[in-house]
This record gives sequence, structure tokens and C-alpha cells, in this order.
Amino acid sequence: MGAQHMGLQARLMSQALRKLTGSISRSRTAVVFLNQMRMKIGVMFGNPETTPGGRALKFYASVRIDLRRIQAIKSGERVIGSRTRAKVVKNKVAPPYQNAEFEILFDRGISYEGDLLDLATETGVIEKTGAWMSYGDVRLGQGRESVRMFLEQNPDLAAEMREKVIAAKSAGVVGEAGAAAAGESAAEDEADVEESEGK
Repeated sequence: MGAQHMGLQARLMSQALRKLTGSISRSRTAVVFLNQMRMKIGVMFGNPETTPGGRALKFYASVRIDLRRIQAIKSGERVIGSRTRAKVVKNKVAPPYQNAEFEILFDRGISYEGDLLDLATETGVIEKTGAWMSYGDVRLGQGRESVRMFLEQNPDLAAEMREKVIAAKSAGVVGEAGAAAAGESAAEDEADVEESEGK
């Protein structure tokens, strides 16, 4: 590769985005770009991770989300999905530096029951005692995956639980799990802000 190819992708991206921005805005179209993480060479301090293709896409983007698989979801020995963390690193349309976790099942996509389970635990709708989880007088099961499958097989109970979660969220109710998660999220947000200010 000769020197004439240095930064070629970055230049092409910059030119293309300048031309596309007007058309995208006029047609009210949402455009999604996917990228991958690379490691900067020789970085001693700060975050060594970067995305290839230059800085134009980072500048033009209204929302940038860092998606990472954080855990495999297993049924016995078989991997059936992954738990994913989404971190908003830039947002021009809403408050930035928000975090979310969700489950992606390979055969279904994002798990509705997994999200419901997270929110019900966070708001105290589901009580957790060790590995056991219960909803009122109903013993849901032992272990997260078994409870998720129980909710999948009992849609009426899941719908009832959903209404209670919505009511709790509307009233601003946060259980012990939610308070702990909020503390961790606030600490991560502060770290994100400090990191972005240091760049």
C-alpha cells in the first residue's frame, strides 16, 4: 500500500457525509452505520479503543451507541443468546451517557420477558431471595433463565406484571436492585463525562 492511500477511507467518508446530510434531512430518513472497535497503537493513557474511518462520522452522527456483548445466555450447555450492554456515547436529541442492558436470543431477537424481568426486579415487583424469585405468592423459579422461560409460558401473568412495572415506574418507585443499579450507572456516567472531556 503506497502513501497515496493514507486516510483514503476517512476522506471518502467525509465527502460522502457532506453530500448525504442534506438529502437525509429533507427526506426525514434514519440512516444507521455499523462500525467496529480497533485499538490505537502506542496509547499509554486514556481509552486505546477507536473506530476506523476517520472523525467525520463521529461529527455528523446525531446518536452514537457503543454495543458490547457482556455475557452468554445458556440453556444447559448450549448458548442460546447473549446479554448486551448499550452505552450512549453521543446524543444530540436526548440526554447522553445513558446505559441499558438487554438480552438478544438468537432465534427471537431482543427478549421481551428478559426486559420485563429486569424492570420487575429493579422496581421491586419481583422479590429476589438468593437465586429464587417470586411475584407475590407465586414462586417463579430458581435462576434467571428458568424465570424468563416461566414468564414466556405464562403470558397472562407477564401482562399483569407489566402493568405493575409501568405503574411503579410512573410513580418513581425504585427497589433495592434499582437503587444499586442507579448508583453504578451514575458512577459510569461520571467516568464517561470525564473521559469525553479529556479527549
